[in-house]
Amino acid sequence: MILKIMAQQEKLTQQEVIKLERDLAKFANAMDSLVRIPFTKQGVGADAALSTIPFAGDVAGFALTCYAIYKARQIGVPQHKLNPVIKLAAIDAVVGFIPVAGTIFDVFIRPSRKALDIVHDHIRAEYQIQSESHVVHPYLHERLEHKQQQSAFWRNPVVSWIWLHLPDLIGLIFILFFVAAIWIGTSYLWSLYQAH
Repeated sequence: MILKIMAQQEKLTQQEVIKLERDLAKFANAMDSLVRIPFTKQGVGADAALSTIPFAGDVAGFALTCYAIYKARQIGVPQHKLNPVIKLAAIDAVVGFIPVAGTIFDVFIRPSRKALDIVHDHIRAEYQIQSESHVVHPYLHERLEHKQQQSAFWRNPVVSWIWLHLPDLIGLIFILFFVAAIWIGTSYLWSLYQAH
């Protein structure tokens, strides 16, 4: 009974959990998806870049993934749920010593992102937090939270959505311009070819 009361007192509030998960998401994004494909979670981050430095990069990548595990423990994720991430981080560190293969492994395995996924599942079950905006774009979410405290304009759902999806919208516009440029260039070259 006493243990149950202590466990209830130690349970974090939803806002504390969102803040901790957002911190982990900022870290995971920097490590695994600093440069992202718009509207996806796939990308390349510092972990892949660090792995290009022999030995030192792999050790640093492993240490940084351990930090992600530490943040997960702060949120209250049980050790048995984190064991697969620890094993994956160890495999990542060992494979990272192999030139080229280690970098490719880092791009696709992404142990920090796996830690974030486990935390995500845990807090969905424990805290009933359904929103993912604080994880998808953690830096923008943090800025939006500060803006919403200062002005009702930023609390408008449409304004919030546009703000949180700015990188995706800019990336999409870039892709559309790129496709249009290729189309115009190809059409122009085709017309030149037909003229001769």
